[in-house]
Amino acid sequence: MSTSVKMDERTKDRLEKLQAEVKLETGEKVTQQELLEKIVDQALSSKEDVLQEFRSTVPASDEEIARFHAETVSSGKRTSEEDVDEILYGEEP
Repeated sequence: MSTSVKMDERTKDRLEKLQAEVKLETGEKVTQQELLEKIVDQALSSKEDVLQEFRSTVPASDEEIARFHAETVSSGKRTSEEDVDEILYGEEP
């Protein structure tokens, strides 16, 4: 069973170019489905690299952390994890 995948024109063009390069380099004609399967397999084998592509803000830089802390204001009351749980979930742990 196959499922369609929506992509923009630029991505579609790049996929077609890669498909043509595979044909030229290997002499083997591959479908776009086969090519996407290989791409996903390769991405899963180097999952950390893929995840890193989406971690543009995590972890935050020292400068971003300093900016965040500069904007915080102390209420003067110390808040424990239990306080947070009670506020969020309405009960004590």
